[in-house]
Amino acid sequence: MRRLFPVTDVTDETAAAEGAAGREWSLAELAAAYAYPEGPAPWLRGNMVSTLDGAAQHEGRSQPISCPADMRVFGVLRALADAVVVGAETVRQEGYRPARARAGFAAAREAAGQGPAPAIAVVSASLDLDFSLPLFTSPLVPTLVLTGAGADPERVAAAEKAGARVVVAGEGAGADPARAVHALAELGHTRLLTEGGPRLLGQLIAADVLDELCLTVSPMLTAGEAQRIAGGPSVTLPRRFTLSSMLEEDGFLFTRYRRG
Repeated sequence: MRRLFPVTDVTDETAAAEGAAGREWSLAELAAAYAYPEGPAPWLRGNMVSTLDGAAQHEGRSQPISCPADMRVFGVLRALADAVVVGAETVRQEGYRPARARAGFAAAREAAGQGPAPAIAVVSASLDLDFSLPLFTSPLVPTLVLTGAGADPERVAAAEKAGARVVVAGEGAGADPARAVHALAELGHTRLLTEGGPRLLGQLIAADVLDELCLTVSPMLTAGEAQRIAGGPSVTLPRRFTLSSMLEEDGFLFTRYRRG
C-alpha cells in the first residue's frame, strides 16, 4: 500500500524505498491513518466501495467489487468504531454477522473505554429481520435495533426476546437519522461507522449528519443498473467534502473525505 495524498518528503522517500508496489501496511499503521479526529462527538463516518462507473454492488453484493486490501481497511474501521450503523436491507443481502473481537486491537479498545467489539446498530422501520440469526442471538455485545415509536409492537418484542436492544429514535414507524445518531451517542457510542447500504447512506446525507466518507474506488467496470453508494432523494444543495487522504494498492484507491 502506498500513500498518494497528502504528499510529503517522508511520503516520497518511503515510496522510493518500497518501490512502486509499496508493501502491506500493519494494522497499527492503518489504524493511525484512519484514527477518529479529536473534537466534537459524535462523529459519523461512512465506508463504501464503488466501481469506476459508479456501481456500489454487483449482483446485489459489494464483495465482488472489493479486494483483500479493502477488507483490511474494512476490518480496521470496524475495530476503531463504537458502533456500526447498517440498514436492514444490507443486513438481509450481505448476511451480516456480529462484529468479532480482534486481538490486535484489544488493548487499544480497552484503553479507549470500548467493548471487545463494536455494536451493530440495525436501522429498520418494519423490523422484518430474522431474529434467529447470530447477529441477534450471539453477539459479543448486544445488537441494537434503531426504529420509530410507531414500530410494530410484536416485532419489537421479537427483537428484544432474541436479545437485541431496541432504541426508539423517531416518532413514526422508522428512525429519524439525526435522532438515531444522537441516540447512539447517548448510549456512549460516539465513534460511529456506517456501511450503508445506499438507501441508509442517502438518508444520512440528506439529514446532514455524515461527517466523513471513506470511499474505496475499485478499478472495475460493471455497467448494468447497480445502485450508487447513496440513494434516495437528492439534497437541496450538493454537500462539499474535502479530501484528507488517499492510499493505493493493486489499483484500488482508498480515499478519505471530510466535511469541507
